[in-house]
Amino acid sequence: MDFFDIMRSELLKMIDENDWHDAPVRVKVKTLTPEEAIGNPEHDDYPLVKGRERMMEADFEGARGQAFTDQFGKFDGAMSMVAELPLENSFQRAVLIATLNAVMSRLGLCERTVHCRDDEPPRCAQELVNFMRSRYGNPKIAMVGLQPRMLEHLSKRLEVRVTDLDEDNIGTEKFGVCIGGPEETEANLQWCDVALITGSALCNATLQDMIGYKPTVVFGVTVAGPAKSLNLDRFCPLGR
Repeated sequence: MDFFDIMRSELLKMIDENDWHDAPVRVKVKTLTPEEAIGNPEHDDYPLVKGRERMMEADFEGARGQAFTDQFGKFDGAMSMVAELPLENSFQRAVLIATLNAVMSRLGLCERTVHCRDDEPPRCAQELVNFMRSRYGNPKIAMVGLQPRMLEHLSKRLEVRVTDLDEDNIGTEKFGVCIGGPEETEANLQWCDVALITGSALCNATLQDMIGYKPTVVFGVTVAGPAKSLNLDRFCPLGR
């Protein structure tokens, strides 16, 4: 079943169970500035800081849910309007995902729906090394979606290959690893022991095609609620 059909069904189920069809329940989604999303980290090489992608945040009855996307904007509407979005582009998908995260957070169905900040990304990356080694030993890792601190720490201890969509990254070497383009992703997934995939792959509708090659860990706040709905293994220890 299509991932977005599952997520839409999950949202409709929550609307039914909480009788939100005709109630004046609204969801507001906005695009965060880099400082709002990640604070003031020591490094400036994060995609959020570079500005090519932004974090969209949904607010539902005081609960916040976020989604990282390359198409961003604003949305203000009833819950039923979110469930009816055609999901034809990354912006519409980000609205659905951020809303699902906010609603599931409000209902206590998922945790860590807001990005970590300031000095926390390096700590997250170190925890990822420990997580990978404790669970998989010394795995070969295919990272899809460059997260600089994660690559910095992983590459010191493990063999890593990386692919990314950002043309500024493709073909460059970071922490001793050459960053490949998306055409290399399938080969890397066949090569690896573990796939480590950014949650923003859900917004650009590529995640589902990458599941099933090898054991997979998705990372970040974007997949907080979807990971529950889709039964995905998620890593995001310092989200809020």
